[in-house]
Amino acid sequence: MASTAYRIESDSFGELKVPADKYYGAMTERSRLNFKIGDEMERMPFQVIKAMSVLKKAAAAVNQDYGLDPDLATAIMKAADEVIEGKLDKHHFPLVVWQTGSGTQTNMNVNEVISNRAIQILGGQMGSKTPVHPNDHVNKSQSSNDTFPTAMHIAVAQEVHECLLPGLRTLHTAMKTKAEEFKDIVKIGRTHTQDATPLTLGQEFSGYTTQLEYSIERVTAALPRVYQLAAGGTAVGTGLNTRIGFAEKIASKIAELTGLPFTTAPNKFEALAAHDALVELSGAMNVVACSLMKIANDVRFLGSGPRCGLGELQLPENEPGSSIMPGKVNPTQCEAITMVAAQAMGNHTAVTIGGSNGHFELNCFKPLIVKNVLQSARLLGDACVSFTNNCVVGIQPDQDRISKLLNESLMLVTALNPHIGYDKAAKIAKLAHKEGTTLKEAALKLEFLTSEQFDEWVRPQDMLGPK
Repeated sequence: MASTAYRIESDSFGELKVPADKYYGAMTERSRLNFKIGDEMERMPFQVIKAMSVLKKAAAAVNQDYGLDPDLATAIMKAADEVIEGKLDKHHFPLVVWQTGSGTQTNMNVNEVISNRAIQILGGQMGSKTPVHPNDHVNKSQSSNDTFPTAMHIAVAQEVHECLLPGLRTLHTAMKTKAEEFKDIVKIGRTHTQDATPLTLGQEFSGYTTQLEYSIERVTAALPRVYQLAAGGTAVGTGLNTRIGFAEKIASKIAELTGLPFTTAPNKFEALAAHDALVELSGAMNVVACSLMKIANDVRFLGSGPRCGLGELQLPENEPGSSIMPGKVNPTQCEAITMVAAQAMGNHTAVTIGGSNGHFELNCFKPLIVKNVLQSARLLGDACVSFTNNCVVGIQPDQDRISKLLNESLMLVTALNPHIGYDKAAKIAKLAHKEGTTLKEAALKLEFLTSEQFDEWVRPQDMLGPK
């Protein structure tokens, strides 16, 4: 049963009833009442809440250097730690993404929770705003306009390091192993989904491996701009109501707390008014999604069958595939990761629109941007691990099927071009296709070469690279 006990809190608009068992205050409650958009699934990502709490902890430490009462600073830092460690659960942070575009209400949500918890730590009364005030102390030397983008960058950088990059590296390692394992298996290539000249299965997988290598490089290359923090810019980028050196000190403290190389943004006007760094990172993840879509589609088509498809790969059988067709098994990991790729592509569209809508001194699509960037990073990272563990490591080649398709391909005729010319080689291929014969039979029927010459010149294992 929901709690019916309330306390009275106030903001500049007046008093409001706030649930007595929640640490948030009037501004949070007002936002909760004003923005009833979606359900709990639409709440601000908790990564942002934790990142904001890292910022509040860092600000308290730096503000203590500039004269904030040490007892208040200590209480603020303790309360912030409880949020970071998950001791204060998500029920204290009820706001949805779809609120003010600056994230002001989420900033105040965190300010109010930390303030009330710090008051409690110091033996005071929740809601009294004394001795710890949410604006004057927790938000000291800050504006939502610089704190929220700072939290965005902290949250995204952490998600990339903790989920996305490890996932990409896991998949890259597995693909590289498979490329080496399959290096001597000669198969037919395909272009335009039609038969082409041969290559090895290892060469094919080496392409996937390099795509993943470049994916890691692209994401990593976008991070230096994400490491630049807006904190210290306050309302419009000028740094009003901060002290000289505050921006540098808080960035240094955040770097210390997170273990990531955060620095103060060299231009706070850019850091508040634009989110090009996150659009850039989202763009890199969009390329990652394109790569994963191609790789997973290749794997599932090469594994299609088991009797009426290409059937060159045998994929792990993880679960029953049909509620009506007995014995059916589907390439579900490929399907999952391609859906994730599609979601990341869609997210990038939203991020692009959001990033392009910074008007004058402030971008007001901040919650939308961070929600989508975080989701892409998490889903792509998790999907890479799932795809690796439940599909890639268990892939096996069907060498009989690979050999059969290789030797039946008409495009082996390409090896004859240097010897009899393109036009004669084309006639051989067309005749073999028309009459359903082998290339060799067609070549001998047309009397373009001898049996011995055909056997010497048409050797798939000799068609794998330049001579």
